[in-house]
Amino acid sequence: MSETNAQGSPRLDQRPEWHALAKHRQELADTHLRDLFDQDPGRGDRYTLQVGDLHLDYSKHLVTDETLRLLRELAAATGVFDLRDAMFRGEKINTTEDRAVLHTALRAPRSAVIAVDGQDVVPAVHAVLTKMGVFTDRIRSGEWTGHTGKRIRNIVNIGIGGSDLGPAMAYDVLRAYADRDLTVRFVSNVDGADLHEAVRDLDAAETLFIIASKTFTTIETITNATSARQWLLGQLGAGDDAVAKHFVALSTNAEKVADFGIDTQNMFEFWDWVGGRYSYDSAIGLSLMLAIGPVAFREMLAGFHLVDEHFRTAPPEQNVPLLLGLLGIWYGDFHDAQAHAVLPYSHYLNRFTAYLQQLDMESNGKSVDRQGNPVSWQTGPVVWGTPGTNGQHAYYQLLHQGTKLIPADFIGFAKPIDELGELAGHHDLLMANFFAQTQALAFGKTPEEVAAEGVPAELVPHKRFQGNHPTTTILASELSPSVLGQLVALYEHKVFVQGAIWNIDSFDQWGVELGKVLARRVEPAVTEGADVPGLDPSTAALVAAYRTLRKK
Repeated sequence: MSETNAQGSPRLDQRPEWHALAKHRQELADTHLRDLFDQDPGRGDRYTLQVGDLHLDYSKHLVTDETLRLLRELAAATGVFDLRDAMFRGEKINTTEDRAVLHTALRAPRSAVIAVDGQDVVPAVHAVLTKMGVFTDRIRSGEWTGHTGKRIRNIVNIGIGGSDLGPAMAYDVLRAYADRDLTVRFVSNVDGADLHEAVRDLDAAETLFIIASKTFTTIETITNATSARQWLLGQLGAGDDAVAKHFVALSTNAEKVADFGIDTQNMFEFWDWVGGRYSYDSAIGLSLMLAIGPVAFREMLAGFHLVDEHFRTAPPEQNVPLLLGLLGIWYGDFHDAQAHAVLPYSHYLNRFTAYLQQLDMESNGKSVDRQGNPVSWQTGPVVWGTPGTNGQHAYYQLLHQGTKLIPADFIGFAKPIDELGELAGHHDLLMANFFAQTQALAFGKTPEEVAAEGVPAELVPHKRFQGNHPTTTILASELSPSVLGQLVALYEHKVFVQGAIWNIDSFDQWGVELGKVLARRVEPAVTEGADVPGLDPSTAALVAAYRTLRKK
């Protein structure tokens, strides 16, 4: 295997900065977090950073000043900052699709100028945001009515992937800011149960469907949209003219939208320089804007932009997304960590980690570099997690006493939401658990400490906690629209940093295509029993068993 890439640069694992980190890792050996804190009692104060409303503590990581210096040198050597600047300029850094990567333009101020192919995209972004705001005001005020004259009280977003995960996550996070008189639901799965459960108790006359598909050909989305149209017309006993009052589109394919029966005046545009997993702050977030209103939506965009500017301008030593990306490199490539846990201590963040799964795993789940060569280093981790404290009674056992190293991010807030009333008293207990878990993971409990508690000798090994499990703590005052934007942008740019260092294209997703292509090929065998060429013996036998069980 060549030691240089197609452009003559050293392969990542042949760079001197990489070798220096590998040597440093050997020198640290089994250094424990207890040792690092003993050697540097002030590290709990020193190893902190601030961006916007986010206070970040990284003192409970298996790093020293030397580790961080070497990681920053690797970032500089691999062109992270040059690629970052190219992204913000609108250059086509998504090389396999020849596209710019400009989710940052979705939250840029009106005064910004960001050009793609010589065209400033910012005016178009704000034109769509304005159109969304006008439409939102019409729905929320009751000016817009359905086919029978009733006001809209139910919003059903139909999409998949980023067209579902983003707005669905953000709606859950910001429920406290939503109009509680609106019912907002999300449909993505082509399993008919998803749509059934979403509409079964709704009044069709009060229901608006938002169909999110850039091409308006995504099979899962269009299948669900077609069934939703049939449901609506059946419930109303109306003709096709009713569709225009109950459906809007988030798309760029005006012809397909019109063929469906949607008035193209109610089509909200987005662009090919926005990847689906980066898009909920575009027109894809219309359902969210309807729920929380245009003012709160723009507050969220301002939070995104705050972190964008921090990532673009902050020096490396103070750059929070850079730090998080580098810590991921350290554990994935030099500690052989295969997974990363994100553990929010907020019920409202119950879908946040699922959202980050797509953001991270679809972006950096790659095994070839930007030149198409196989990589010989670890790339993206498995991202998982659920809100605390539920996880403590499930998989935290493995985190504390298992055999795997799983770095974890803990996200918490100083204040509960205002409307909790007397239930706000739970919050101190929630946060006590939040702080206790990172301490326990870091420092554990030695056999001597266990024995000193009078535990029988034969149980000491079972009650010992190794500790030395690294965690990042992210703490904010409260969970607001702006803070949500800050959190999402923080992880977006973390993912960018890691992809840049690994020299992979973080903005394509060819890995999702093969299964979809094969599904179209298999479908006639499933529905008609057709003899489909190319089915392997196992799949053919499984299809036959399915048809027997379905009595087809």
